[in-house]
Amino acid sequence: MSALVVDSLSVVFGAFRALDDLSLAVDAGEVRAVIGPNGAGKTTLLDAITGITRPRSGRIVLGDGLDLTQHGEAAIARAGVRRKFQKPSVFPALTVRENLSLGCGPGCPPGAQADRIAAALAETGLEARAGALAGALAHGEKQWLEIGMVLASEPRVILLDEPVAGLSDAETARTAELIATLRRPDRAILVIEHDMAFVEAVADRVTVLHEGRTLFEGGMAAARADARVIEVFLGR
Repeated sequence: MSALVVDSLSVVFGAFRALDDLSLAVDAGEVRAVIGPNGAGKTTLLDAITGITRPRSGRIVLGDGLDLTQHGEAAIARAGVRRKFQKPSVFPALTVRENLSLGCGPGCPPGAQADRIAAALAETGLEARAGALAGALAHGEKQWLEIGMVLASEPRVILLDEPVAGLSDAETARTAELIATLRRPDRAILVIEHDMAFVEAVADRVTVLHEGRTLFEGGMAAARADARVIEVFLGR
């Protein structure tokens, strides 16, 4: 069953078509990576899914039929679509625990909030840092904290924008392990990333974008062997 369907989506900025009649479907339980050269439309896709950018045409539909293009950012977040940005968006003057509390969102009952925070700390491996100020964390820990903030909202769709950018090899491996633990039968994960070894480690399928269109879709091993993908992306 598809958790997220992008249907004939076009996003236009002036004379530039950032997304050009793009369609893709991400299944529940799947980790999908979207890769491609700079300017391919990857970030624009995430902006459209989260309501930051309005498409010229097309639909973005959750599994229950909700068309996200008809709603604003707050409503999309409440519907269970949550995003980790490329640069960690944490509150440096607050503790790790306080950041996770904000991630739960307004209206979360205190008992449920405590359970969600405890679960997020365990999943991200940040239990020992719960009382530390977020600003004192290492870069990798900030990445994991923001993932924890996303988890605390109990999302249906997780969007990860370059989750290993700037990480060491050890931190990258730890992030791959973390993403593996985030899989759930009722949850889809969409990852934008330039580290192809990381993509191969975490993704069930990859979608390669080029000039706002799908160039290839399938396994990472097949993408590495595809002449078109090599020419426009992997060969650069």
